[in-house]
Amino acid sequence: MEKNIPIWAYETIELKKPDPMWIEKGVQERDELYHILTSFGVKQVEHVGSTAIPNLPAKPIIDVMATLPSFELINNIAEKLSLYDWHYIPPELDKQYYRRFFVKVKHNKRAAHLHLMLEGEKRWGDQLTFRDTLRANAHLAAEYAAIKCQLAQKFRNDREQYTQAKTAFIHKVLSL
Repeated sequence: MEKNIPIWAYETIELKKPDPMWIEKGVQERDELYHILTSFGVKQVEHVGSTAIPNLPAKPIIDVMATLPSFELINNIAEKLSLYDWHYIPPELDKQYYRRFFVKVKHNKRAAHLHLMLEGEKRWGDQLTFRDTLRANAHLAAEYAAIKCQLAQKFRNDREQYTQAKTAFIHKVLSL
């Protein structure tokens, strides 16, 4: 491992039992980010991901997404967010060119992720649909929990493979 790569960049995948505080933490992150980012044109911020779904095991990382009118001010946004322990992961490292990605770090561990997307991005609606479908359907949430637990063991040291392996289930839910 290179010396300049932070330890949190290679954290293992460890799912935790559902924590009711995740919803509250999601609200706190959402509200704080909205306050910080409105001056950059952000109009919407949402808590998404497994920590936004009650009773679902998850990595204890709060996922939040927000929309921007353009990525033109991303360097200014990164500078502002760095004051709040957010680290910018440029698209050439993130490999997800539809978004700009930030990781909030506390005690050398990931505490939250921010996915900044352009207004009108299809994945915005997909994230909300997936979250809301699992919130409303305990059977699908339980199925997803089982898949996540299996994949977390199989890909404990490979976040990209873990995420990719969940794709088929996510597409299944989005097609309902």
